[in-house]
Amino acid sequence: MCSRISFLQIRCYAQHLNSNLIKLLKTMPKEKKHIPEAQKQRRKIKEKFSRYSPGKVTLQVLGTGAEGAPRSLYVFSDQSRYLFNCSEGTQRLAHEHKMKLAKLEHIFITQPTWANIGGLPGAALTIQDVGVPEITLHGPQGLQEIFIATRRFVVIKDLEIRVATCDENVSFEDNVLKVKYVPITRNFDNYSNGTERESPNSSQIQEDDVDYYAHEYSGRRKSPPTISETSKILLQETKAKGVSMAYICQLQPRPGALCLDKCVRFGVPPGPLLGKLKSGEDITLNNGNVVKASDVCDPDDPGPVFIVLECPSEAYLDSLVDNEIFKKHQATAVRNEDFAHTVVHFTPQKIMNHPKYKEWMDKFTPSTHHLVLNESNTCMGSSAVHRIQYKLNLLSNDFFPLLGDQGTEIIDEQCTDPPQPKKMKPDSPSLPLEKLSVESRPISPSDYSIYTNTLFNYHLRPKKACDRSVELKLVPSQYIEETMTIESFPQALHEVTQQIAQKQKHLTIRDFPKLLFLGTGSSIPNKTRNTSGMLLELDENSVIILDCGEGTFGQIIRFYGHDKAYEILAKTKAIYVSHLHADHHLGLIGLLQGRRTALQILRLSPQPVFLLAPKQIMWWLSFYDKCFENIEEEFILVSNADLFKDQYELYKERNNIVVEKLGLQAISTCHVRHCPNAFGVSLTLKDGYKITYSGDTMPSDNLVELGQNSDLLIHEATMEDELAAEAVIKMHSTTSQAIDIGKRMNAKYTLLTHFSQRYAKLPRFNDNFSDNVGIAFDNMRVRLDELPLIPLLYPALKLMFVEYYEEMEHKAAKRQMKIEREKEALQST
Repeated sequence: MCSRISFLQIRCYAQHLNSNLIKLLKTMPKEKKHIPEAQKQRRKIKEKFSRYSPGKVTLQVLGTGAEGAPRSLYVFSDQSRYLFNCSEGTQRLAHEHKMKLAKLEHIFITQPTWANIGGLPGAALTIQDVGVPEITLHGPQGLQEIFIATRRFVVIKDLEIRVATCDENVSFEDNVLKVKYVPITRNFDNYSNGTERESPNSSQIQEDDVDYYAHEYSGRRKSPPTISETSKILLQETKAKGVSMAYICQLQPRPGALCLDKCVRFGVPPGPLLGKLKSGEDITLNNGNVVKASDVCDPDDPGPVFIVLECPSEAYLDSLVDNEIFKKHQATAVRNEDFAHTVVHFTPQKIMNHPKYKEWMDKFTPSTHHLVLNESNTCMGSSAVHRIQYKLNLLSNDFFPLLGDQGTEIIDEQCTDPPQPKKMKPDSPSLPLEKLSVESRPISPSDYSIYTNTLFNYHLRPKKACDRSVELKLVPSQYIEETMTIESFPQALHEVTQQIAQKQKHLTIRDFPKLLFLGTGSSIPNKTRNTSGMLLELDENSVIILDCGEGTFGQIIRFYGHDKAYEILAKTKAIYVSHLHADHHLGLIGLLQGRRTALQILRLSPQPVFLLAPKQIMWWLSFYDKCFENIEEEFILVSNADLFKDQYELYKERNNIVVEKLGLQAISTCHVRHCPNAFGVSLTLKDGYKITYSGDTMPSDNLVELGQNSDLLIHEATMEDELAAEAVIKMHSTTSQAIDIGKRMNAKYTLLTHFSQRYAKLPRFNDNFSDNVGIAFDNMRVRLDELPLIPLLYPALKLMFVEYYEEMEHKAAKRQMKIEREKEALQST
């Protein structure tokens, strides 16, 4: 009998193991089988169309270059796509506006600065995922090294990255475009490049060889390459020379379209004769009449010329204005087809206002259009972030204030008056381009430049025309109506506002500390949740930023508006990076540069910020500093490992300086269960208020110990509870696990963040959500004394996103049914 029981126990145990193994295998990172198939289809399509010049070609503004926004120009045809500059945040805008990156194969960079290449790593991940087999980078030498330098935290394994040789002696050509490279160089007589300097972080730094995604190894990942010393020297030479690449682009010629009405008038019968006429061949009809192709076809299109350039500073002006190549496309052109139809300027406004630059612009014909993508534009490119903020603002203006970014045109659908035309340029006449003839335009091109919103189009073929019909606009009344017409929502809204007002009477709410969520998503950004970032205002003079995924600087500008954002950045004393996954620190360089700009605008003396981060980050930052742009003077590194409690005495003197500068009582870190060199942190304010932040982690005993008796725990909650096995593989926490950590550390309140992008609008609630648990949204600002009010929002939130929430519940039910069927199958074997 005993042996029989033992056998049954063993069998049950084996079935249990089998069941768990199946769950584990189902949640293991899967090979993306769609990528090779998508790549195969893409090659077939490319081969099919490679013999034809496209009938539609349009220049489209994706990123306007507004402060904090990407600057990027998308050129698309009915066959191929081309991108000029790829700033930080380009990936997110491309996702929101449904850009067909599957056809993108060439990226042109004017100058290798973060403002132009900061979005390349993120965009490459999206391009890889949609099945593009390879992309080619065009620009100054060494561009591809950005991918090698970020290889530890940006995994590119299915996308081949090629680099074109770009100098004045070669050109690029395919069936759509012919591109001539024109290097613009710096005049060293008037400019010091400042390469001889001593960095506050200078030391011998070893290359970081840690694989930060080893725990997600799928079996096909190649060992990341290393950067050769030759490449480093080449990059440093490129930086020292300061080359900016201009591009003279011309569409391939296209025969005039066959006009069938004219063919009927000339008596041409249906059949092969039409094909001959379309190919430009004259024909003879049966009655002896000769029909010329020119009689029945539109005029041939030789292909308009457009120029893309960036003149970064006054030091480049001589190289630009003296270059003979540009003269071939100005008013001195000898052939009509050589006149530049459009010039796209990535040049800073300060340089565009320079007399030399204006004089150079005046040398183009009056019919040349000048499209400006720089900081004088105001549109930041996203309507989705405003849409959700208008909706959430209905619940609470304190938690969800309307965004300070006022740079996008707002349309009030309830207003009968048409919107006023957008001004082309500050202090210039408000003249819509589509209504201007060549004769009516100002004599001087420099007096008339086109300043745009995202999705401004200029059609180069079949007809040349300015198109603002799809240009980004905001419609607040529509966003609000979408929510207020949801069944039962108005009643729920009334109840929530009443409950909040009642509970506020019993709270003493101080202005500080104050927490702003800049990014609450994970891995990659989507329309409504950016990657990780938080801004903690300790008091009126001190700010700490906790993690900074791509686009963090832009999020700060978007929330506060320019003036207030500069004040906030100037008050920023420290930036904390929890670990070296890209979604937690790829926005660091843009943030450092934005802070430097803020100090300059406010005329404050330069002051490096404390960078509290894994020390391994220094290899990446030092590489970027030496090979691209100077940034090391902007920060002082304090290793997270040096902030361990048991390391306090060892680094007491320096750590005391950090604590004093930040206005804290204490700051401590611990290792957490995620990738190598991942940390949690606790901050104790001068009044004793304790805040603990998990970073990314599975449930961690170290974090529980570090955060004991916290007033607030901010914890990642990447997965819903039913995906616990997937959370183990990716070393993240579920919502209930995060809530349980808060209970174990005796935290008064727990705020959940870092949601998988499958929960773009709202995570799934469960029975563990109590009155001391809150969920975070992008652009949610909360004074920490207001934390008890957040759970009151839940009923209205579920109704606000009811369709989305029901869909999540439906998927969860289907997943549970599948698990039950697998269990039954196992038990029957």
